[in-house]
Amino acid sequence: MENQETTLKLGTIVVDSEEDEQSEPLEQQHNNEKESVEPESKPVAGAGDEEGQQYAYLDRNEFTSEIYKIEVKNMGYFGIGEFKKLLKNTLKLDMTKIKSPTRKEFAFVCFRTKADQERALDTLNGYKWKGRILKAFEAKASADPLHKRRAEDEANNSGQPKRRKTAVEATCPLAALPYEDQLQTKTEEMSSLLKKYTQELRKVNPQAKPHLDNFKFEGVIPSTTINGYRNKNEFTVGKNSNGEIVVGFRLGSYSDGSVEVAEVQQLPHLPDAAKWAAESFQCLVRQSKFLPFNPVGNVGHFRQLMVRYSNSAHELMLVAGVYSSNLSETEQHELKEELKTFYEQQVDQNSPYKCSSLYYQDVKHREAGQMVNPVEHLLGSTHITDSIQGLQFRISPLAFFQINTEGANVLYQKAIDLAAPTKDSTVLDICCGTGTIALSFAKHCKQVLGVEIVPDAIKDAEFNAEANGIKNCKFFTGNADDFIKSMVHEALYDQAAGKKCDLIAIVDPPRAGLHNRSIAAIRSASAITRLVYVSCNPHIAKRNFIELARPESKQYKGEPFYPKTALAVDMFPHTAHTELVILFERETRRDAKADADSQADENPNSISEADIKETESAGAVTPDAI
Repeated sequence: MENQETTLKLGTIVVDSEEDEQSEPLEQQHNNEKESVEPESKPVAGAGDEEGQQYAYLDRNEFTSEIYKIEVKNMGYFGIGEFKKLLKNTLKLDMTKIKSPTRKEFAFVCFRTKADQERALDTLNGYKWKGRILKAFEAKASADPLHKRRAEDEANNSGQPKRRKTAVEATCPLAALPYEDQLQTKTEEMSSLLKKYTQELRKVNPQAKPHLDNFKFEGVIPSTTINGYRNKNEFTVGKNSNGEIVVGFRLGSYSDGSVEVAEVQQLPHLPDAAKWAAESFQCLVRQSKFLPFNPVGNVGHFRQLMVRYSNSAHELMLVAGVYSSNLSETEQHELKEELKTFYEQQVDQNSPYKCSSLYYQDVKHREAGQMVNPVEHLLGSTHITDSIQGLQFRISPLAFFQINTEGANVLYQKAIDLAAPTKDSTVLDICCGTGTIALSFAKHCKQVLGVEIVPDAIKDAEFNAEANGIKNCKFFTGNADDFIKSMVHEALYDQAAGKKCDLIAIVDPPRAGLHNRSIAAIRSASAITRLVYVSCNPHIAKRNFIELARPESKQYKGEPFYPKTALAVDMFPHTAHTELVILFERETRRDAKADADSQADENPNSISEADIKETESAGAVTPDAI
């Protein structure tokens, strides 16, 4: 389908668009015990049985912050961020979680110990905050969402089973459409999203109007690979509707009352290598004495399988996720040996695929401050390699790498074209991952400075730069908002005296988008003139788009970045997801004044806003004062 350029006139407000991933269950929820060891659980007799199970999780020998929860009332209008700052910074309370319904004047706060809970109650009850006297008291634990939903379904459906989606329906909702129709659907969705965004921005910042009048959407670029494009998949270990052990995708969420898992052989977006990996691991689990994990009761062991595949190098990495809370050290060692032996021998000697890298991942409740579940290398190489933009990239188990390798070639080239770097440009790659964007930009600019919070990803980025013979990239490990200012200073320090610095920012954040502190740091760095935002979840990223273009304020210092051009790349055929790329440009005060002067020349009797601001700052009389 040909991409048509669309000029966005008046817009509207927020909108949809979803995550870059399919509806695949990640590490949290998997399925039942092994059928050969335990009989299937009995059918639920009635809603009362499910109601009785809604709080059974509190009796497990496991930590849950629901036990030590309080409710704080009479808060008035508040932001979660400011309330968290009050608790942690001002009152020094050691809380684990804050939950608050939207637009309500109360919040729930969870703690790790009874002592922490009691101290919070003593501190907050009667505390004066924002002119209000807070009330705090112990709160009841939340019901287990799975049993709660099942009880509701039983009550509403009179015991009639609810039809579940098939694996294709759950993960590839557009698969039944011809690809041209999929692109048309996504083009309409992205156009609607951007129109709604521009309308909201017009309300937030009226000065954006002339920029938004010229804001263009260039359509959706098709994927060069339509089937079998996913190079990374996370499969759940569980049971299907017949009680058979399956390694595949969940058909619903735990909170939706579902723990059913379906096989993946019919899914069009998975490569054959990933399907082989799921099938081989399923064979291992079925013959093992260790059980599939069951989220209903947190029992069992095999929880998930992450598969990464490089089509260019034909390398296959498997990361077996195991729930170890109910395993002794001896049993953990035995399970690891079982994994190694199984893949050393290979399931099918005639298979075209082979596990080239095997990891064990301890997947359980994370400790305080723990960012990821740790992995342990068991067999084969420690990394796999893949190619984007003619460059070779080493990929570690937990590092971010674009799901669609062929699509990434298109995506990065479009980002380069929009940013339009020169040999004098410095590019800041914020959320740089393994350095794929940074290294792709390197030959088009003077230097690239990248920052990423995952240490292993930075190690990969540095290795990738050296392996590709690239000398003009430098990487930093840490939070983006902590490094943006220092990277800008480094870029300015390296600039020749008297020469204007052309500083471009590239951001490709996780689904949740950039933290507002990162946006504030970018806004305050006046040397950054252009910004390319690559979003895998445009609906969530809309908040960032608005923050970039808000009028200057105490929180967001520095002139706004206005959207100039947008395009989408279909990185995920057969799904509803699309990658959106927007070029933002900053209008400096000098540019704004030049535009105003130009308008004043055309109409000598008019008074520009720039003139008014100048006279106000000089203490002159303004038209309003006459």
